[in-house]
Amino acid sequence: MRTPTYDELASATPPHSSWEHFGRNDQLGTVNFLTPERVAAAAALVRTGRRFGLDHPITAFEPYPTGTRHPLAHTVFANNEWHRDDHVDSFYLQASSQIDALRHIGHPEHGFYNGLASADNDESSTTLGVHAWAEVGIAGRGVLLDVPRHFARQGLPYDASATIPLDARMLDEIAEAQQVAFRGGDMLLLRTGWAEQYLAKSPAERAATPWRRSPGLAQREEILRWLWDHEIALVAADNLAVEADPVIDSDFRSAADAPPPRGVDHSGMLHRPLIALLGMALGELWRLDELADACAADGVYDFLLTCKPLNLPGGVGSPPNAIAIR
Repeated sequence: MRTPTYDELASATPPHSSWEHFGRNDQLGTVNFLTPERVAAAAALVRTGRRFGLDHPITAFEPYPTGTRHPLAHTVFANNEWHRDDHVDSFYLQASSQIDALRHIGHPEHGFYNGLASADNDESSTTLGVHAWAEVGIAGRGVLLDVPRHFARQGLPYDASATIPLDARMLDEIAEAQQVAFRGGDMLLLRTGWAEQYLAKSPAERAATPWRRSPGLAQREEILRWLWDHEIALVAADNLAVEADPVIDSDFRSAADAPPPRGVDHSGMLHRPLIALLGMALGELWRLDELADACAADGVYDFLLTCKPLNLPGGVGSPPNAIAIR
């Protein structure tokens, strides 16, 4: 089935949504782009057998910058001398490297993905949970775009702790410089360097630095068009939101916006149209530095990528358990 262009989705209900294309009962979103043929082709990208784990330790970002996710408590116990067991309390599934389920963010005008109402997206529901991706598995061709190295090659200043919106032209420029062509059904990994500079700071330095400053995708409709028309199955970055933070100028302000009573204000963010309308799989705080070093060393920026979320029915997010194999 031919995928309509982003501009053709203007006639969808709601406009620029994938709900009709993937089907009104769909719970996979853009993971549908990972067809068996594309996954099989991606297996040929394993050239050396080197593996790169893309998850940071679960506790790496404690205390979490937003203040909305608390440190976990890991308890190890023994029932006898030669036995060990453990359990984790206060485990926030999106407190470190993560993948967002489609129930994570809704649209103030259109609801959650495929029209799920906010009232129905409660703690008793499993609709749009991360288990849907866990059950089918996520695997295919990964492509890394290395933003800091591109800026360095161009002799341009770059600050991984500054707000730098990356537009569609910049994505194309980086891909061309890295001699990367997109094939459809790719998973895009965007290295901004944010996590590297943040984790290098002391706790005191982290506390003294505004956390909502990060390079990332621009809040522009052209970014939605670029991702959809390239049939990107998943986009993940090494920052807190994939997109630039904070929102400086956005195409996605809504008349229905209102400041939330608590938590992060998602007004104007890409998250709303990406997740709720297009069904895009988003990953945040992925560990990309070692993979980027390997790609830069031999000039090969594509690889087999796997991502296996926890099979937690109704989970809003999960560690990605992601591996790149080159």
